[in-house]
Amino acid sequence: MEFFNSALGKNMTFVRPAYFIIQGFIGIPNIKYYYVFLFLFYIVSVLGNTVVMAVIYLDHNLRTPKYIAVFNLAFVDLLGSSALVPKLLDIFLFNHRYISYNDCLTFLFFCYTCLSMQVLNLVALSYDRLIAIMHPLHYHVKVTQRFMLSLIASSWVFVITVDLVAVGLLTRLSFCRSVVINSYFCDHGQIYRLACNDYTPSYVFGMFLITLILWFPLAFIVLSYLCIAYALSKVATAQERFKAFKTCTAHLSLVAIYFIPLVITFTAGSAIDSNIRILNLSLASVFPPMLNPIIYVLQTQEIKASMKKILKVRKESKMKVKKITMK
Repeated sequence: MEFFNSALGKNMTFVRPAYFIIQGFIGIPNIKYYYVFLFLFYIVSVLGNTVVMAVIYLDHNLRTPKYIAVFNLAFVDLLGSSALVPKLLDIFLFNHRYISYNDCLTFLFFCYTCLSMQVLNLVALSYDRLIAIMHPLHYHVKVTQRFMLSLIASSWVFVITVDLVAVGLLTRLSFCRSVVINSYFCDHGQIYRLACNDYTPSYVFGMFLITLILWFPLAFIVLSYLCIAYALSKVATAQERFKAFKTCTAHLSLVAIYFIPLVITFTAGSAIDSNIRILNLSLASVFPPMLNPIIYVLQTQEIKASMKKILKVRKESKMKVKKITMK
């Protein structure tokens, strides 16, 4: 943080509050039931993503570029849910709405890093599907394990870097008026708007991040599927087209679930009611991590086959142990 404070080579004094207050929903009765609802989502998310990660780890046939990205998506979903939901429960169910300055910035960093990685993971999976359908004969040359690991590692480095910069810019702000954050977590946009000095750098960087992490990835995914649709239109039979498109349905479902609430929220901007904004963003943070493993288990033949194989092996091993003990 000292690096950012001395970045301009000037000795500057900033007014930093001892704590922030997370406001959450306003004027909604019995809202605590909503947070219990989010907790149930969290439990399903933890179990589902743990199962997906375990299946991919245990089955060597799933050590492919696509499932490396799926494994990372499950890991990010697990990490993001665990960073967000337990803290939400602590804040709103146990009424601990005061959060220290440093804890708030740390909370912000982990939430935004995981949200950003979810988006970039969807981009990696869309690229995987694009090459698999557009260039099936060159797929194993263009999309290798090494390429996918490099892509994911680069994405992690990128999001960690930009989120550290975002947090660093917040440390250059003074807070001498309200410390009430009108959101359900330490939201970047809501924090810098509380500053009593010039927050232009944080505002500009925030707009840059929305473009870079939301609009550019969405544009890439849409263009990818336009290319896929064009390629499938050249396929001879409807059965072959359906078979190829079926490999994309899981990914398309995840894209729709993740992007629709975010696009609605960021397109409406300040015109949207604060309660609706909190509802959209909280569901966008918790709903996809819960549904991702369910979608991949139900719609992906490889994972279903792998789970059946693992369960069969475990059942056979238990039967062998039982026979040995009986002897």
